[in-house]
Amino acid sequence: MIRIAVTPQSTHDVYQLLVQKERELRSKKSGTLHRRGSARAGKARWAHSSFPGRILLQRCLGGVCVAVIKSTTPNDQWQLLSSFIGFLDRHFRQQISGVTLTYVIAGKK
Repeated sequence: MIRIAVTPQSTHDVYQLLVQKERELRSKKSGTLHRRGSARAGKARWAHSSFPGRILLQRCLGGVCVAVIKSTTPNDQWQLLSSFIGFLDRHFRQQISGVTLTYVIAGKK
């Protein structure tokens, strides 16, 4: 499992930006990351069209968004990670000030 904290520039709400962009791409039948499951306030679950696993998103204070990447096969987490980081870079380079990765070892918190 990989935990990613995305810190915004000034007053941007990263979670809202991500959700809006995913919705826009889905309406155009474009993109590889798509929402799965029911909509919940401040939380979302995304899946990749090609890679197994999921990305759990949560809105936090100060516009920060935390994403947790979970893959059904731990050796393939890098593919979801690469896709998500690429998505952030392509669409939100100007709105993000930093990205922090934390590797969570199974069984430890």
